[in-house]
Amino acid sequence: QVQLVESGGGLVQAGGSLRLSCAASGRTSGAYSMGWFRQAPGKEREFVAAITRSGSTTYYADSVKGRFTISRDNAKNIVFLQMDSLKPEDTAVYYCAAGPRFRLATTRHEYNYWGQGTQVTVSS
Repeated sequence: QVQLVESGGGLVQAGGSLRLSCAASGRTSGAYSMGWFRQAPGKEREFVAAITRSGSTTYYADSVKGRFTISRDNAKNIVFLQMDSLKPEDTAVYYCAAGPRFRLATTRHEYNYWGQGTQVTVSS
């Protein structure tokens, strides 16, 4: 089992920044690719960003490319999502998840472990 706990959400004005953290613990928690997803009210949970186990490769949804940056510190078992130039449409609950060991993944069913989520609200 892998346990994931997100933090860092909050209320920010449009154009501002937030950094989300995802602390991982449990068996071989550092052995997975990691991803961030988000879910706005009344919408499906959607892919935001993913990173390989080593951190050498990342992938982003078009809607956040150039504004968000995913990174990881394997020594501390933490994954980050730096969010800059935030827009009201970025408002959602953000979830981190542990995915496949040997490749990136962009769909929900490819991720086996999920955190409880952290709320991000961007005001206009």
